[in-house]
Amino acid sequence: MLGAVAVAAATVVVVASAPTAAAATTTFTPVADTYVDNGATSTNYGTTGQLGVDGSPVKRIFLRFTVSGVSAPVTGAKLRVHTDDVSGSNSPAGGTFRALSSTSWSETGTTWANQPSIDGTTLGTLGAVSRNAWYEVNVGAVVTGNGTYSIAISSTNSDGADYDSRESGSATAPQLVVSTDAPTTTTPPTTTSQPSGDPVLVGAGDISNSGSGDTATAALLDNIPGTVYTTGDNVYNDGTASEFNSYYNPTWGRHKARTKPSPGNHDYNTSGASGYYNYFGAQAGPSGRGYYSYDLGNWHVVSLNSEISMSAGSAQEQWLRSDLAASGKSCTLAYWHKPRFTSGADHAPSTATGPLVQALYDYNAEVIVTGHNHHYERFAPMNPSGSADSSRGIRHFVAGMGGAGFYNFGTIQPNSEARNNNTFGVLKFTLHASSYDWEFVPQAGKTYNDKGTTACH
Repeated sequence: MLGAVAVAAATVVVVASAPTAAAATTTFTPVADTYVDNGATSTNYGTTGQLGVDGSPVKRIFLRFTVSGVSAPVTGAKLRVHTDDVSGSNSPAGGTFRALSSTSWSETGTTWANQPSIDGTTLGTLGAVSRNAWYEVNVGAVVTGNGTYSIAISSTNSDGADYDSRESGSATAPQLVVSTDAPTTTTPPTTTSQPSGDPVLVGAGDISNSGSGDTATAALLDNIPGTVYTTGDNVYNDGTASEFNSYYNPTWGRHKARTKPSPGNHDYNTSGASGYYNYFGAQAGPSGRGYYSYDLGNWHVVSLNSEISMSAGSAQEQWLRSDLAASGKSCTLAYWHKPRFTSGADHAPSTATGPLVQALYDYNAEVIVTGHNHHYERFAPMNPSGSADSSRGIRHFVAGMGGAGFYNFGTIQPNSEARNNNTFGVLKFTLHASSYDWEFVPQAGKTYNDKGTTACH
């Protein structure tokens, strides 16, 4: 497999802070990256979209980052690399990461014959890696402030790993995420304060991995009060306890005490979604069931589970009907993972969710929020068959922009009114007594927005 060492330059991708935040992060992308191959000693690979590391033939990756504009003390740094999405990219050894003293090597001139010496401290080692996934190594031992840093990746394993280079595009290029103490004065919240007595429900799905998208969306939550919901796939790739602790907990986990989650298919990659249920505990509802409800102001809110049976007559569908019948609230919102309606190219509309949609329609619900496709989409109010229905229809949202890499749109479905797949964000609802406001709140530095108001039935 292709082996390489990448170098990254300082380009700020996301910077977000809250008035009371204890830390801030800045993400830098490569200024240069390349790899060398002892099977082609005079060849330069500095302009390729892929970086390889291998033990036979020996391939080494070189990365260079320039950190600038950091004024507060650095409290930590992580190097993040993304594996290539091609068949055979899985590897039992992701490589060993080491610092090197040279910062003057050329991206387009470095070959095996003139490669810089890997002479610095060992920063970490990755074990098995899978295709199309993010991995990270703590490099805080060498990245301590503004400056230029070179890092190499090498391996003795003959079944090497392939990573995306900076030429692959900003979505998968290597990242250096530098954490600092927050400045004493920070940017004020980007969203306006809500009137007292109007609850706020805010969240998204498809959230945490070793990339920086979840860092950006968690920073938005720092500025938005209220109850946090999740629309599944809380952590990638397998919903393990380790992934929850490593990826979700440092970001969205700081809002755990006010979070009402729902599970997704990746959460269930761990048997029985035990990582999910153990992490959230009672906040995920009765143990192992994955569906529950609660009230916010004049609203009844239902969190459901699209990873178990949803058929008519199933335990979940019968519980939902009983729960809705017992509710004394005027307005209803429900959320889960797999969407009944979506224009996503990666995951088709889930007809299996139909009985849940029918039950909610029968009890005059207002809103359904899902995830699964990694983008944002808003539909006009519809009946359970997907036809426009302005009198009793439910408005559907796909809110899969919580932090995981974006998916493409395919055929645009009827009644789709708004779409975006290049901006991480959260979807905020302000729940009035007889109406609701929705607002897509974008990550720092982005401008996409979608908002509106609709009356309850």
